Amino acid sequence: MKDYKVLFVCLGNICRSPAGEGIFKDMVIQEGLSDKITVDSAGTSGYHDGELPDPRMRQHGSRRGYKFDSLSRKFIADDFYNFDIILAMDDSNYHNIMRLAPDLDSQKKVYRMVDFSKKYVHDHVPDPYYSGADGFELVLDLLEDACAGLLEKIKEGEL
Repeated sequence: MKDYKVLFVCLGNICRSPAGEGIFKDMVIQEGLSDKITVDSAGTSGYHDGELPDPRMRQHGSRRGYKFDSLSRKFIADDFYNFDIILAMDDSNYHNIMRLAPDLDSQKKVYRMVDFSKKYVHDHVPDPYYSGADGFELVLDLLEDACAGLLEKIKEGEL
């Protein structure tokens, strides 16, 4: 299996993308692939640079055994050179990422997170920031499902 560098991207990098990063890291560790897969997250905005994930997301993740503790950072064009797979949480972020792509090969690295869903039918991972507990739980459900599908594709050499 080749090495992969995977980047999860949402708007502010305080809810969805750090949750995706934390969930996927846990799966990678459980599969014994930490030496093959590197994981990070970023946001298309710099609104929360240097901040921990939203306390509500950390709380909901903690109940499922996750620790979301990465610091927010803004997605930059250099990320295309540093990552093999870039995952957008929704169409707005997907388009913002694609606008920064320096070439067609870079664009081929960008996917929608829900492209890897196996049991849920959603066209995006919704931003839970202005929702209640149900919104955060839905995001975690969607990310657990899509992260499992992503890891399966990586292990099968399909990406």
